[in-house]
Amino acid sequence: MSGVRRSGARWRRRRPLRTRLAVAASAAVALVAVGVCAAAFFVIRYELLHQLDLSLTQSATRGEGPQIVAGECRYLSAPACAQIVPADPAADPDAAYPLPVSTPVREVAAGKRAPYYSNVSRFGQPLRMLTTPFGDGRALQVALRADPVEKGVRQAAVLLAAVGGAGVLLAGLLGHAVSRTGLAPVARLTATAERIAATRDPRHRIELPPGPQGRQDEVTRLAASFNTMLGELEQSVSSQRRLVADASHELRTPLTALRTNAELLARGDRLTPEQRARASGALGRGIREVTGLVNDLIELARDEEPLPLLEEVRIAEVAEHTVATARTHWPRTPFLLEVGPGAAQTVRPGVPARLARLLTNLLDNAAKFSPPGTPVEVALSAYGSGGTGAGGPGSETGLELTVRDHGPGIPAEDLPYVFDRFYRAEAARALPGSGLGLAMARQIARAHGAELTAGAAPGGGALFTLTFGPGRPHPL
Repeated sequence: MSGVRRSGARWRRRRPLRTRLAVAASAAVALVAVGVCAAAFFVIRYELLHQLDLSLTQSATRGEGPQIVAGECRYLSAPACAQIVPADPAADPDAAYPLPVSTPVREVAAGKRAPYYSNVSRFGQPLRMLTTPFGDGRALQVALRADPVEKGVRQAAVLLAAVGGAGVLLAGLLGHAVSRTGLAPVARLTATAERIAATRDPRHRIELPPGPQGRQDEVTRLAASFNTMLGELEQSVSSQRRLVADASHELRTPLTALRTNAELLARGDRLTPEQRARASGALGRGIREVTGLVNDLIELARDEEPLPLLEEVRIAEVAEHTVATARTHWPRTPFLLEVGPGAAQTVRPGVPARLARLLTNLLDNAAKFSPPGTPVEVALSAYGSGGTGAGGPGSETGLELTVRDHGPGIPAEDLPYVFDRFYRAEAARALPGSGLGLAMARQIARAHGAELTAGAAPGGGALFTLTFGPGRPHPL
């Protein structure tokens, strides 16, 4: 049995899904057709025999006298051939019985056995015979030819066998049609997947049948989900290619400068001390620029925050730390921090270093565009119920942190792109930077369940708003 099961499993694995579905559907329909035909055969056979037995019972109730009707027994047709048999063989008539008389017949005559039906053969014909008591010490036997019933049963068997065979053939055709129709979207899905694997082009899509969105079958929904996945894959591949292209473009200039300064320092015996100092300084700055750019690219390639580093973070403390650090990096720019009521104790799950990097990027961007001596204003305010949730004090409170500068602001045509990787507005092309800071800031914000937006500040300048919704943020 185990060998049979293994061979069956191997057959299923080696056959296409369409073949297996066609075989399964055909087998199911064929089994139903054969079962219906078999049940119909037994019902017809039972009814024909039952009708014959009813005719024998009616003939027995009309039986009269002890005589034997020879003509009826000769033709063996209605009315039934009948004979009366005594319980004692000594009381038998002189004429021979046309119907067979056996010991059970004598027992019925003596009242020792219940009436019964039997199949016998007489005069070269099959008979159906009823033996029943007939008064005291006698039994009545009535018989009818059974060959018309047997012929009818055989004809029904042949007809039902033909119907069953046609049903099996039809089941095979229907199973094939069902497999082709039902698996057509799967076949298209498979062909699309194979085409994408061969061409490495995720722009291909599966054609979906027309119809309302809510009434699609499972296979159509699978194809729609596959199309959605292809869209995400296409977007991911495009983003990856764009990132690689932009990174190679951004790295080309500092790497060329590094190579030039390195070659210049290699001929240091020809340089004056001032020239060597300038070349060394330029080489150091180039190395730091390339290192920062590579680190930014690595962080941007990571879409999720490390779960083991999550902890309850007071956003106000992170803001105070980053503002203090920015004051040392940008001594000519005043940084003003204002923490509103209820915001100092509000906590959020997150990675402190990543949140500090987010705020640092915003502060560096603001300081870069601020004229010397003009302040960068940082405000942290709380909104919502202000209660104490499961995450600690103020976990039901929403937070809003704004960073405003007094620079030239962001042109309206640049606003949709300020968070794109490597995007730099015309006013920023002459300033240091790679165009990754704001993109990284938004990625960190979204990873912490927050939203970062940019806009124009009242009175001029740029305004960046970081919003943490009420309650616990989305899990990282």
